[in-house]
Amino acid sequence: MALALFGAACGDDSGSESSDPPAEETTPGDPVEDDVDEPGVAPVPSPYCTDECLAAVTLQADPLSIECTVGLSWNSAGHPFGANAISRSEDAAAEFFPNMTLITGEGQGDSLTQVSQIEDLLVQGIDVLIISPTDAAALTPVVEQAKEQGVQVIASDRNVDTDVATYIGADNVLAGEVAGTHISDLLGGEGKLVVLQGSLGASPTIDRQAGLLNTLADGIEVLADQTANYDRAEGLVVMEDYLQRFGPGEIDAVFTHNDEMSLGAIQAIEEAGRADEIAVVGIDAQESALDAVEDGSYAATVVYAIPSPEHLLAAAKLCAGESLPERIVNAAVLVTADNVDDIRGTTF
Repeated sequence: MALALFGAACGDDSGSESSDPPAEETTPGDPVEDDVDEPGVAPVPSPYCTDECLAAVTLQADPLSIECTVGLSWNSAGHPFGANAISRSEDAAAEFFPNMTLITGEGQGDSLTQVSQIEDLLVQGIDVLIISPTDAAALTPVVEQAKEQGVQVIASDRNVDTDVATYIGADNVLAGEVAGTHISDLLGGEGKLVVLQGSLGASPTIDRQAGLLNTLADGIEVLADQTANYDRAEGLVVMEDYLQRFGPGEIDAVFTHNDEMSLGAIQAIEEAGRADEIAVVGIDAQESALDAVEDGSYAATVVYAIPSPEHLLAAAKLCAGESLPERIVNAAVLVTADNVDDIRGTTF
């Protein structure tokens, strides 16, 4: 613009008949420049968002047109799944939705902390709330409060005990069923099993345990069943207790509700010198667990995909007035030494 103004001034002083620059000739087929902005590009869903999931989260609106405020409240960033869910959402929002304001936080594994956090988000005037609750029942009242204020709610990874716009994540019952079937196959339908559950009251804990029991062979006895809160250190402690209570030859397999507890259990088993007699099966398929699957210390894990960017695409659709189904499901894939190389780089 400065150069154009400078040229006009010089032309006024020159006394020439015209100060207009010569017109450029164009021929058919030449590109014509205009001021129309290129449309934005939406983030690509995870490889575990297939078929119906892909159709559900496909955004019709231009990502650059999405102007709204989204609050993301995760149950905890104290485990790799939660930390990655938050960071991936922040990255996707910054890259693909520049006009969306995303406010993130995590409940530190405490329901009261998460309730207070969501109340703060409501004060800030969010349009959409994405929530992965610490406890389904405990977070339901604040979710209902959000809905009463006109906020649209997406449950991600974990559900709440009230209606929401959509619930996104793998089918936890199915993940438990896949694990239960594999344990039954490993043990030939007979044996002794101990279980490390996740946080009591969390929907994945309830559903993964239900799935296990749905498919576990009748000849497999569950010796003990205790929470380790999805935590590696707690998994180590609980497994150490199991190993003291049940001597050599009394435990054939361990089922845990996530990889972090599995890795703690594997450490305890190896330190007790009982790795050859106990198979460990869990859920998540995080990268550090895939190493253990590859080296044979971890019999199997089931992929539980982080529902990002799917939940961010769903939020964008709500902001654009587009519809969503009540349930959006990510695939649950069994990972063993036979296919671990195919899974690497696709989880977290």
